[in-house]
Amino acid sequence: MNKQQTINNPIELVSNFQELIAFRFLGAKNAVCWNRQLIGDFQEIVNKLPLNENIEELSPETLLKLQLSAQGKLARTVLLNDLKLLKNFGASPVLNLIKHYNRDDSFPFFPTDVYSYHVDRSPLPTDTFLCTYFGASSDILPNHQATQKVLVPEIRAELFKLYNGAEDGFETFLKEYFFDLHYQVKPNAKPINLGIGNMWRLTTDHPKSKALPCIHRAPIETNLQTRLMLIC
Repeated sequence: MNKQQTINNPIELVSNFQELIAFRFLGAKNAVCWNRQLIGDFQEIVNKLPLNENIEELSPETLLKLQLSAQGKLARTVLLNDLKLLKNFGASPVLNLIKHYNRDDSFPFFPTDVYSYHVDRSPLPTDTFLCTYFGASSDILPNHQATQKVLVPEIRAELFKLYNGAEDGFETFLKEYFFDLHYQVKPNAKPINLGIGNMWRLTTDHPKSKALPCIHRAPIETNLQTRLMLIC
């Protein structure tokens, strides 16, 4: 890897949970990955659980009630251990079965749902943790490969028409409706897929951050395949 590739690479790879939570983000380095090859049959767990809504949260109690094969039990142990690790760290992990997320059609020319490349914002110093165990996984994008949509002249002009107010309140409007969180991919950009089984920690936009917020998006589901994902 040459010097320029190193500068533009947003990812730090680690080998355990302690390294994952201890890593200090700085500048363009805004994603850290605990790279793992998990054992167990996570599809068996997905198949055992009916999905009546688009998204359903799974509790440890629900997982423990499942009658599983030996491989299914190994997968369940991984899920329970990951939940425990994050809870002990002080996070609030949620394990979800996902058919699909709701689409945002409020502003047809500017969707603000999670399928759009975006960053997460928090008023407090915090990061986003996530891991996909089954199904399609999310993508991240190096910050230099994207442009904040509200800075694109054509898009900004359309948003100002939608706003239809005094110019000194326009920036507040953009934040209130989360327009400023979304990004447009530059030509020849190369999204990075987060893969299956890896636990990720991504930066958010918060006042004390020393790193750029991590640009990411949810995958568009294909073949009606249910996803199993942890997030917090």
